[in-house]
Amino acid sequence: MSSITQNKQGLKVLIAGAFLQLFLGIIYVWSVFVAPVSLHYGWEAADVKLTANFMLCFFVIGILIGGKLQPKTGVRLNTLIGGLFVAAGMFATSFIPMGMSVHSDYPDGVIGEVWSSLPNTSIFLIYFFYGIIGGFGVGMAYNAIGTAAQKWFPKNRGFATGVVVCTFGASTVIFAPLCEMLIRRFDNNMSIVFIILAVIFTVATLAFFSFIKTPEQVAGATPPPLKGRQYTTLEMLKNPRYYLITLSLMFGTSVFFIINPSLKDLATERGLADFAIYLVMFTGIFNAVGRLIVPLLSDKIGRESVGGIILAITALGAFGLCFARGPVLIITIAAVAFGFGGFPGMYAVFTSENFGMKNFGANYGAVMVGFMLSSMLFPIAVNSIEDRILKFAVLGVLAIIGAALVVILKILNTKCRGEV
Repeated sequence: MSSITQNKQGLKVLIAGAFLQLFLGIIYVWSVFVAPVSLHYGWEAADVKLTANFMLCFFVIGILIGGKLQPKTGVRLNTLIGGLFVAAGMFATSFIPMGMSVHSDYPDGVIGEVWSSLPNTSIFLIYFFYGIIGGFGVGMAYNAIGTAAQKWFPKNRGFATGVVVCTFGASTVIFAPLCEMLIRRFDNNMSIVFIILAVIFTVATLAFFSFIKTPEQVAGATPPPLKGRQYTTLEMLKNPRYYLITLSLMFGTSVFFIINPSLKDLATERGLADFAIYLVMFTGIFNAVGRLIVPLLSDKIGRESVGGIILAITALGAFGLCFARGPVLIITIAAVAFGFGGFPGMYAVFTSENFGMKNFGANYGAVMVGFMLSSMLFPIAVNSIEDRILKFAVLGVLAIIGAALVVILKILNTKCRGEV
């Protein structure tokens, strides 16, 4: 611990990074906007919910592309660009017109009929501005902050990663009530709400981005030596460990992606109707706790061991959701949220320790493809199962498969260490 407290420049990076991640975590707050945005623009709620899917998808693309650019642009510039992208996406969203039809004043005839059958284009603008531009910006800045944190604390990567991803998960606890307050204050005028949020994000980005540096960018600082083989992304893609890591992440996160949009419905169905809104905030708290505790614990007992444990907890949570009711349901969902929170920090460290820090930004983006596929594929595939008990049982099996992949990873790494 003394080595951590003595690293004053590194602690500045962690503190600034943690503050910025608190703002960037708004990616998980979209559920608060669904009803008011639907009312403000007159769109179907199901269509509005898709904005979160675009944001999660381009969050990963932002991590991937931002990581690829990092060696040339640096973490500080990437943080600035990413934060301003988020603010710009919100600002542009505030100007989306209501009731803008794609077929207004189009001539009659067959072409006119086809054109008039298309949906309102303004909803595609929110997908583009808030979902694509905003999500890309979140991923770009998120990756840069995580890279800087790990480089300052090479012997305590779990601690460093846990600190900066913890506040990312805690964003729901802060921004959910803040956004609801703004929506009420301005009588559901979402244009004003998005402008205010854009200003807040711009100020936060400009206030903290300059602190996000790597040791190479600080005069007098000595960059830690790179240990082990430093894989390029192409070399990593040829290594079986990449697929063990990425697939285990994909299977493990599937449980949360299925239950998170349905938390209120599940609470009502299982006898917790009056507690439904608190359950959402409770989930955010355990998500944040998992982001801090899991990487920190991995510094003590090993990465693969902790990875296997949180995947096992996730599996137990999924099986528990088959029957849990009342207070047991709260405990079960808390376990799943804790595991989900632990995945980002844990897999960032998995990436750096298996493939090196030199190309960490791009390599972590490639690993996070598993996260993206999980958010896109499983909500479609698993939600097609109508029987809820069978659905949760399938999710439990997927988490077990993820745990098995981590066990195989540990065996491979143990064998490699034994041969050195």
